[in-house]
Amino acid sequence: MAKIQKRFVCQACGGVASKWAGQCTDCGEWNTMVEDAGASFTPFQAKHNLQSGGRAITMLGLDAKVPLPDRMATGIAELDRALGGGFVEGSATLIGGDPGIGKSTLLLQAAAKMALAGKGVAYVSGEEASDQVRLRAQRLGLGNAPVQLASATSVRDILTTLGAGEPPALLIIDSIQTMHSDLIEGAPGTVSQVRASAGELIRFAKERGTAVVLVGHVTKDGSIAGPRVMEHMVDTVLSFEGERSHQYRILRAVKNRFGGTDEIGVFSMEAEGLSEVGNPSSLFLSDRDESVTGTIVFPALEGTRPVLVEVQALTVRLASGATPRRAVVGWDSARLSMILAVLEARCGLSFSTCEVYLNIAGGYRVQDPAADLAVAAALISALSERPLPSDAVAFGEIALSGEIRPVAHANLRCREASKLGFGKALAPGAKMPEKSELRVSGFRTLAAFVDHLLGR
Repeated sequence: MAKIQKRFVCQACGGVASKWAGQCTDCGEWNTMVEDAGASFTPFQAKHNLQSGGRAITMLGLDAKVPLPDRMATGIAELDRALGGGFVEGSATLIGGDPGIGKSTLLLQAAAKMALAGKGVAYVSGEEASDQVRLRAQRLGLGNAPVQLASATSVRDILTTLGAGEPPALLIIDSIQTMHSDLIEGAPGTVSQVRASAGELIRFAKERGTAVVLVGHVTKDGSIAGPRVMEHMVDTVLSFEGERSHQYRILRAVKNRFGGTDEIGVFSMEAEGLSEVGNPSSLFLSDRDESVTGTIVFPALEGTRPVLVEVQALTVRLASGATPRRAVVGWDSARLSMILAVLEARCGLSFSTCEVYLNIAGGYRVQDPAADLAVAAALISALSERPLPSDAVAFGEIALSGEIRPVAHANLRCREASKLGFGKALAPGAKMPEKSELRVSGFRTLAAFVDHLLGR
């Protein structure tokens, strides 16, 4: 049962007493104590009241001057680009990707370059022995880097060892799913163990100023395994993407508290490890000396970096009554269906008796909505069997009404295409790029675009 807490309050000074008295013990006034019935409380509330007993915290204004965090360059420009300039002291970074994609190779290269630059680096592997990591470093030509290697899975042992001396500038844990905390029961890799191990390592990073990098496994659908709360705990989440059958790898920032998430790093897997790709367009463009039907180049935009990719389309006419197939590689299949519907409803082109195949060359995956016009151009060329100009690029967003909508950073796209030798751009008619080095042909409607390609 809840009890009513009785107290006596002095009307002169506000002093509180548990019993009535003729004189207030605080101010000395007589006959000023009046009974005041406080709020009801239970024994549990009295024992667990959090409104007192704590220490005062310092409150700062939003306009307080805060210096920018110091960055530690890794020596790999593409990795620094994805991170926003390098690792931040005391930060926690989570990197995930498919098995064999190159996570450990990239981190070992970054660790070796930072160690050769004079930074203290510790590499703890829970999946490989120290000799295996050393052999991989020798194969990559990094055997002379002063990186401290260890093979351990106990978080207590790792933090005890690192806390005994000067903390390293960079700590790499490969991987977090192999770590074990003796504070929690359960096998390594379970939800509770991953959360507890990550929490201890992140607290070490914040207290000692060490940049911690956690390697995470991924599930069948490509998301990072373990509790989703781990992604909320860290400061940066990096996703290493790419097909093992293709040469290129893309490092994309999914979350970054110290920078933007619109930059990518592009790497090429070679015998000596991952090498930086300064011109990513060279990976996704094929030889375009001869005109081929159904192909067009699209200047995609990844953050502030334009990447030119080749869009390929193929249509195959079927016998009457057969069900046509739609196959897409590297683009959204639902968006392809929308483009086909707009071409048929607004432009009079019929794809109902044709199988349609769409491919983004090089294994690249396009998410930019500006690819609509390039896809439409490839489909029109494949259906009419008319090759598109080999020196042309196309970009623009298509609305359901058939309008071609303008897209962001048209000047940047045209400038990059001009650097690679392209001379013509098929773009939206509104907000044409100013002072472009390309010959820009603007179109306001998809019907006008179709008429231009078909020579009507």
